Order: sequence, then structure tokens, then C-alpha cells
Amino acid sequence: MNILIIGDIIGKPGRHAVHNCLGRVKADFSVDFTVANGENLAGGTGIQPDSFKALVDMGVDVVTSGNHIWSKKEVKEILGHDPRLLRPHNYPAENPGSGLGLYDCKGTPVAVLNLMGRVFMYPIDCPFKAADRALGEIQGKAKIVIVDMHCEATSEKRAMGWYLNGRVSSVTGSHTHVMTADEEILPGGTAYLTDIGMSGSPNSVIGMKQQQVLSRFLTGAPARFEVSEELPYLFQAAVVSVDKETGKATKIERIRQFVN
Repeated sequence: MNILIIGDIIGKPGRHAVHNCLGRVKADFSVDFTVANGENLAGGTGIQPDSFKALVDMGVDVVTSGNHIWSKKEVKEILGHDPRLLRPHNYPAENPGSGLGLYDCKGTPVAVLNLMGRVFMYPIDCPFKAADRALGEIQGKAKIVIVDMHCEATSEKRAMGWYLNGRVSSVTGSHTHVMTADEEILPGGTAYLTDIGMSGSPNSVIGMKQQQVLSRFLTGAPARFEVSEELPYLFQAAVVSVDKETGKATKIERIRQFVN
């Protein structure tokens, strides 16, 4: 089974890049199942029902998220109502929705787990213990388990890769919007990539207009960030090939395509 994992989709440019690349990439890589991080879908921060629906209509099976999941109040219309939208599983259980989903892909169960790190981020529940609980919940229900580890620190993502090595099919990182070049299959059969990067405008600072971000760095004063819409746009993702019988990954390949 080939699973496509798309990095953080940044606003309208990111949606445009996915719309233009998804069908071709699915065909070229014989993709069976698609996961995308959508926490930046709506104007660069948060998720709204219309942007979520647009992504699902394009052919994305599951939308993961991260620290911006609560940025748009309208997200509560989806969380807990549509199982295709996940929020980090280690947010307290009192929050709507879940970070763990079990889906059917052509008769094969696929589990997706969304976690968020704590280093340089919000002090929420432990992602490692949340992962243990989640795997306990789906034990015997799915051999294929895809993990989106949304966090700032490379070390925390790497640690999660090793922590789940041999217990899940893949651990790929999101949040930093910069694609790394360290894809590998860990010894236990878990595919790993520190960060898949973003889909959006590369003529930016991680998707936002350059001058606004530079002003923040140069002056230290607050600045309103807006999504950069400079062309060309960039689509970044990874394809993980998984043995359906064992749930072990056999290959991971990065994808980086420019579109106008």
C-alpha cells in the first residue's frame, strides 16, 4: 500500500498547489491513501469548514493539524463531527474531537495518529504517553499506523521516531514548514522523516510575506503576518510504501514539485 503524506498546507497558495499536483502524484505513485496537515489552511492559520471541505473534495482522506487547530472558532463545527479531521491526541480529552482515527482503505484498516510536541510549544500532555495509549486502543484493529508528529524541535521528532520504531508504519514531522532530507526506514520497519515541509509559496518566510517577518526580526515589535502569494507555488509531500500484511514500511520517498 502506498500512502501519501502532505506537509503543512499554507492558505490559498497551498490549496492551489495541492489541487494542481494531487491527481498527478496519486497516479504516478499509485497512491492508495492520503493524509495532509491542514492546520494552516484558512488564511495561513487554522481550519474552517469550507477550506476543510475543499481539501477533502480534492481527494485527501484524513486531515491532521497542530497548535493552530483552535485559531478559527468555526473548527468546532467539524471537530468531533467529521472523523476525517484530527487534532493532536495529547490535548486534554475535554477538548472536542480526537487525534486518533481508524479508516478503511479498500478493505484494509489504516490508523492515523496526530501528536504534538512540547519543546518550545504549549505545555500540553505528554505525546509519548499519548502515543502508548493510542496504540493500546487500536491494538488488533490495524497493522498500518501513520503518525504525524507536529512539533518544533528536531530532537523531539527524532525521539518519537525511535520511541515508536517497530510499532507504527511511519513517523513524519510537520510544523517547521522546511523539508528535511533525512528520510529512512528505521531498523524496526518504521519510515521516518523529520519534516515534510509545506505546500505554499517558497518566496516567503515559511509561507508568510517576507517583509512582515523581517520587520518582526529586525524591530522585535509585533507584526501581522499574511500568506505570501508569490508564484511559483510549491507542493511538498512524501510517499510511504507499507506491507499490508505486516504494517512495516518498505520505502519512503520525498516529493517536491513547483506549480504556477
